[in-house]
Amino acid sequence: MTIAEKYYDERGRSPMPIASTLDEIGRPAWIVLMILGFMVWWPLGLAALAFLIGSGRMSCSRNGSHWEHKMGRLQEKMERVREKMDLQMGGGGGGGNWWGRSPSGNRAFDEYKADTLKRLEDEQREFREFLQRLRFARDRAEFDQFMSERRNRPDQEAPHQV
Repeated sequence: MTIAEKYYDERGRSPMPIASTLDEIGRPAWIVLMILGFMVWWPLGLAALAFLIGSGRMSCSRNGSHWEHKMGRLQEKMERVREKMDLQMGGGGGGGNWWGRSPSGNRAFDEYKADTLKRLEDEQREFREFLQRLRFARDRAEFDQFMSERRNRPDQEAPHQV
């Protein structure tokens, strides 16, 4: 469903025909309108910018989930690359690089570095799992609160049975 479809009334008319037209054209039309607003009179451009951000037409996420999703995808890609590199290096974490020798020349340091990196990766994975459990618990609490409010709400408009 597009943004414009959310604003149509029951007869299919939009209360804001200009906004509907610009939504059909797309995001560049809104950007042009905002730039023209700044050129004509700066408060007009500022109002257009505030409207675009407030209405969500510029895909500005209010809760940051968009960026969390992007960072999660980036993290997954990095883990896949790291796994491929580990396989190419002989499956070890610290047994050298692609050419078979230690990167620093000091084998004890390379083993220490590998152990430290593995520990940090494990801590990062555990922290991510903790955040997932925390979000689930928060969602569960919100849902339980909603259900208890819904159960305790007086049934003023009970369905009539025929």
